[in-house]
Parts: sequence; structure tokens; C-alpha cells
Amino acid sequence: MRSLLKLFSPGLWIVLLMAVVSTVLVALLPVRPNHGMQMWTFDANHAKIAGYIAEDWNRAHPSTPVQVKLITGAALQTRMLSGFYSDTPVADLIEVERSMIGQVFAGPVADVGFVDLTDRLDRENLRTGINEPSFSPWTTRGHIFGLPHDIHPVMLMYRSDLVEAAGIDVSKIETWDDYFRLLRPLMLDLDGDGRPDRYLLNSSPTSLFYHEVLLLQGGGRLFDNANHPKLNEPLNARILAKMATWYTGPTQVAAEAPIGGTSAIQLIREGYVIGMLAPDWFAGQIRVAIPDMAGKFKLMPLPAWEKGGRRTSVLGGTMLGITKAGPTTSAAWAFAKQLYLSSDTAHRLYDVARIVTPIKANWNQPFYDEPDPFYGNQRIGRMYIQLAPEVPVRPSSPYYPMTQQLLSSVVIRLCRYADEHRLYDVPSLVPEAQRLLDEAQARIEAQINRNAFLRADR
Repeated sequence: MRSLLKLFSPGLWIVLLMAVVSTVLVALLPVRPNHGMQMWTFDANHAKIAGYIAEDWNRAHPSTPVQVKLITGAALQTRMLSGFYSDTPVADLIEVERSMIGQVFAGPVADVGFVDLTDRLDRENLRTGINEPSFSPWTTRGHIFGLPHDIHPVMLMYRSDLVEAAGIDVSKIETWDDYFRLLRPLMLDLDGDGRPDRYLLNSSPTSLFYHEVLLLQGGGRLFDNANHPKLNEPLNARILAKMATWYTGPTQVAAEAPIGGTSAIQLIREGYVIGMLAPDWFAGQIRVAIPDMAGKFKLMPLPAWEKGGRRTSVLGGTMLGITKAGPTTSAAWAFAKQLYLSSDTAHRLYDVARIVTPIKANWNQPFYDEPDPFYGNQRIGRMYIQLAPEVPVRPSSPYYPMTQQLLSSVVIRLCRYADEHRLYDVPSLVPEAQRLLDEAQARIEAQINRNAFLRADR
């Protein structure tokens, strides 16, 4: 025994003793019974609105009160996934952003940590009352695991002060070709350095999110309805070849003006980009970020890729899921419906963030028809609602982030190829776009086929 004691320093023995004592004390602490439900969310506006609804709920349901907790996105994702994987405590309800959901769906359907809502939605006739495309990010292998929080249609926000001062009639714009042709005179060299100081669209080869927005609008896709990758479809190659002519060479009309940040706001103030791809939440953010520019912006449906084509796309999204770990599934479902289906929530969400609801019963609410002074008194709520049924469906694959990165890489390499070979027309760029997409398709297929639950041959 004495020889064993000599092996360790006194300090180490003190640490070990403290560990033993603290373990015993924790074990002797009384266990506080779980009372009520918790809801986690990553967004301050969402938390505030959920808090208002929870106050009403808690007065009516004192035995199952709801506590809303605001957690940063990264922390929420880590806690959620660790809870699902290790069967440790998580909230009864969790709001999940689209970029977080893929890993939840990586294994067998039976092992998804959220309650399958498919039968509940059908039994209560709720599915037909919710904008159908809004379910797609939260659906895997035919099972729906979340209530959609939003739609996030995309419109084109443009500097109406500059456009109207130039005498340009935007009602004549139906396609992207129309848009770039009519607005081309606004691409001015203001400082005499031989380069434009204004561009017509806020997108570039490194605009990770916008590539998918434009691809989906044009009818392209990253995955099919079974979540099998479809990166190398010929239509995708044609769309990317067209985008490359916007991003580089003598026909360049688009440039980077990222969402968020002081530098981006300054670029918008200066009119560096005339038009911006604007989901409803971005329209809300701009109102708050630069209120002194009220009246200098308007919105219009996206120009179509071809006449008669889709005039919108989609960017972002959130769902509310009920975790299997929660002991009060029925109460959680009732609260979820009170929170997401109510006209009060729809009103608050639009008033605070200009986000429109996916709940069809609320689409006729009068607040969507109120003129917005920031956007030249346009009724932008109604404009977004009218586009809601046309938003493209989106994949829920756990490999979506990787595929999005591969798509961005293809665009960057295609633009580099165009510059190296001085090729700036669509027919000349399509073969290279197809080759690069074939490479990307092979990479994503190889990755997916390592997953026994999601590989293509299942």
C-alpha cells in the first residue's frame, strides 16, 4: 500500500478525493421532477413570438407549462444531436433550421429523434391546409418530421430610385434576359477607372446560397424526390453555363454583395448592386438595417429563365419538431399547433420580420395587404403570398450541404475555365459545365453509397 501511495503525488490524491466526494454529493441531491415542457429555438424573434403564445398556453394549461429557451444555432445543433445519439435529455420541442436537419435524417427512419407527424397531419386534415412545398425539407423517405414555420419565397429587390430615375419600366421585364438588357445602362463607371461601379445582381461565383436559388428557379435540382443526387442533369449544365456568363467576362452583370454585415450594407447604400435576390426574411432585415433608405427599394417577382417560367425560388427555412424523448407528446403537439397555426403568430411574424406563414387559412389576413412605406407602399405581404405555391421543393438529404459545396465549386471552376479559354457564350460553356457536374455527381454518389441506409440501390 505504501508503495502505491508513493506512485502518486499528494495533489493527485486530493483531486481524486474531491472527485469521489463530489460524485457522492451529486448522487444524494434530490431529483427535481420534470414539470412542463421546454422549447428550444435559435432565433430571437422566434423566441419572442413563442414566448407570447406560451403565456396564453400556460394560463390555460398549468399542468404542462412551456418554457421557451433561446440557444445559439451551433449550440442547439450540438445539444440536439448529442441528445438523439446518446439518449440524453433534450427539449420537448425544437425549432430546427434547414442547415441543421440533414444529420438528423442520416440513419434509419425509426431512429430519427423527432416524432413522425405524418399520420397526425393526415388524421387531422392539416396537411392540405399548409403550403405543400414547405414540407419538403422536413420529409425523409415519405415521413414528415416537422411543422413548417415559413415559406421564404424569393423576389427581386431593386433600387427603384435609380431605376425610375433612368425611366426604366420594370413591367416590361419578364425574363432575366429582359432584366439585364433593360437595366444595362445603369452599369456605370462612376470613378473613371474603366470598371463598372454598379452591377445588376448580387451574385458571384462564390455566392454559395444563390447558386441553388437560381438553379431551383430555372427548374434544375440537386436531388430527386427520393433524395438521390441529380447534380449532373443536362438542365443543370445549361443553367450554370448561363450563370457563368453573368459572373465573368465582357458580359458580366453580377457581383458579390453578401447578406449581412456592415460592408454589405454599405455596398447596398452605394448602389453597388441594383437588384438583390430577396426572400421575405431579407426584405424584413433590410427595413431594420437601413431605415433611412425607405422609399428607395421596391420588389418584383423574379424574372423567369424563359417566358412563362417560374417567377420565384426559395432560400432558408425552419421547422418545429417534437422530440421522442419528451414525456408529453400529446401536449407538445397541441402547443405546436397553437404556436404555428394561429393567426396571432402569423401577424407577429410578419410585423416583426416580414415572414409570411405557410398556413393557408391565414393567407387572407388583412395585414398582408397593408402598404409598406419602406417599399414604396407596395403590399409586399400579398406579393409574397401569391408566390407561395410556386416555391420549388427542396431536398432533406444529410448530404445536401456537401452537394451545395460541390455545386459552388463547379461554378467557380467553370468561370475560371471561361476566363482561361476566353469563352463567354452559353453553347461553348455547356460541355465543360457538364463535365464538371459529372465529376461532382460521382463524388457525391460515392459518399452516399457508404451509407447503408441512404445509398441509391436501396
